[in-house]
Amino acid sequence: MENVEGASHKAHCLVLSYPTQGHLNPLLQFSKRLESKGLKVTLATPRSMYRSIHRSAASISIALETISDGYDESGIIEAESVEAYLERFWQVGPQTLIQLVEKLNASGCPLNCIVYDAFLPWGLDVAKKFGLVGAVFFSQSSAVGSIYYHIYKGFVKLPLTEPQVLVPGLPPLKQQDMPSVISDWGSYPAFLEMVLNQFANIDNADLVLFNTLYELEKEETDYLAKLWPLRTIGPTIPSMFLDKRLQDDKVYGFSIFRPNIDACMKWLNDRPKQSVVYVSFGSLAAVEAEQMEEIAWGLKGSKSQFLWVVRASEEAKLPKTFVDQTSEKGLVVTWCPQLEVLRHESTGCFVTHCGWNSTLEALSLGVPMVGVPQSTDQSTNAKYIMDVWEMGLKAPADEKGIVRREAIKHCIREIMEGERGEAMRRNADKWKKLAREAVDEGGRSDKNIDEFIAKVICSSSTPKKA
Repeated sequence: MENVEGASHKAHCLVLSYPTQGHLNPLLQFSKRLESKGLKVTLATPRSMYRSIHRSAASISIALETISDGYDESGIIEAESVEAYLERFWQVGPQTLIQLVEKLNASGCPLNCIVYDAFLPWGLDVAKKFGLVGAVFFSQSSAVGSIYYHIYKGFVKLPLTEPQVLVPGLPPLKQQDMPSVISDWGSYPAFLEMVLNQFANIDNADLVLFNTLYELEKEETDYLAKLWPLRTIGPTIPSMFLDKRLQDDKVYGFSIFRPNIDACMKWLNDRPKQSVVYVSFGSLAAVEAEQMEEIAWGLKGSKSQFLWVVRASEEAKLPKTFVDQTSEKGLVVTWCPQLEVLRHESTGCFVTHCGWNSTLEALSLGVPMVGVPQSTDQSTNAKYIMDVWEMGLKAPADEKGIVRREAIKHCIREIMEGERGEAMRRNADKWKKLAREAVDEGGRSDKNIDEFIAKVICSSSTPKKA
């Protein structure tokens, strides 16, 4: 460690993020870890994303830069379709990334490395053009990465025809346990192409980084580590919620929405220990109106107190009388500080879509989960939460794909009241302990970050291409 920390600012790393909060914040957290260990870090994302996010300046010491996705004013909202957006981004992004590298190289502290989001594989091409270390960063689990890789290589054929899917290193999966771009064949062609193209040039990457902890996915990670120089570096959440070694690292720093912090925390402070069901479906998920109604009445029927995050764009989907009928036991807000809520002693259960960041947060803070997956990798994460990590339940959906109120009510009661819930709570506490150990000094993730830094610093003595 001494050699790494002693090499302060002898190396410079550019970290490139795909433009969503679920990708930007994990890469920001990784950047904070790198900076705390002596690297100079510049974090870059498309201008459209930069314009749309709220920034907590006190929590961000990382230098920020932008590239273009071809839609600098409002990003994907401007585009005719997802396909049009990605096509334009893939044309413009590499060119403006090259311009950014040239700008930084001329700034007096030239780059030695590019860490690029796996969704942006052309980041590696730019790194190699300038003779830089190129490291790919996956904002998903090893299990999901393995699924996508085996489909990319043709080892798992699409569309799926068998009821059970076998992927090396993973437990047997049903079709409904697979990411939605696979199980709901033909539903998201542009997104499917993007997640498969994560592996287009991965064999040329100097390091492959996964935002997970090894103890959580040993078999899955070991299998992929046979293919590439893979290192687990997660969970990437603020240090003060884990090892507490970075005293200023208390929040992520980027948010699409302004959280109603005071109202949320005041309400939670008045509630008994582990009495509250926290409900949130993240910053992007658009929940169907029918599903919103079922969640609402399931919450009401559960008899538990609840804090429900319903974004302003989703509020019209709530049953008209729901807020009035439940005002004595529930609070509905448009946004709140999720980590603070999960850490609060009154929170006893987390009902969520099981996005990977939300899953890591609940796991790192020891909160049992009820999974109501909506899209992308969430069904796979929910499968693991219930059957592999045994720290929650995946609420069963009907033939229409809707989780009904009785299922919501039953899952909440199982966790909040039943003996099974106590077992899940013990498992959640186990993962919480392992998550903290992974990122603390000498933990596996911490050592892997040190190894990455040493490789970058070593490269700083190697002449770069013009």
